[in-house]
Amino acid sequence: MRVAIGSDHAGFAMKQHLVGRLAEWGHEVVDLGTDSEEAVDYPAYCAAAARAVVRGDADRGIVLGGSGQGEQLAANAVLGARAALCNDLYTARMSRLHNDANVLAMGGRVVGTGLADEIVQLWLATPFEGGRHQRRVDQLTRLAELATDPDAQDAELDILLKGSSAR
Repeated sequence: MRVAIGSDHAGFAMKQHLVGRLAEWGHEVVDLGTDSEEAVDYPAYCAAAARAVVRGDADRGIVLGGSGQGEQLAANAVLGARAALCNDLYTARMSRLHNDANVLAMGGRVVGTGLADEIVQLWLATPFEGGRHQRRVDQLTRLAELATDPDAQDAELDILLKGSSAR
């Protein structure tokens, strides 16, 4: 599998660790930086990893920071990305099984390297279940497509949840 990976300075050590582990496990790695622990702004690195996935240059993406929260938000700013913050095995499994997450976010200051290895392996190996979950992923995609048109997004929400815009 081809995996794009990006981090800020707080996730750099974890990124370096995972780049090596992913290669050991037989994955091709697209390392989008950062390249040191010197302070940088995370949005560009994490959005670049998500764009690589959405463009088809990578099958999955991994974004890393101190907590993983901002990195998840940055990746989700890319239309077509479904980034999930997974600092444990259960959320990693469910993010793939039910949400078809294509970008994994983790906190390098939250997760130790041993657990990170387990999370990444489980996340990469877990297939999307589809079925009723596909309908939900399609709804997420549609809402994201309408994000720049609040009136259209309200109309879509009214279809999904009758009268929601009037509440």
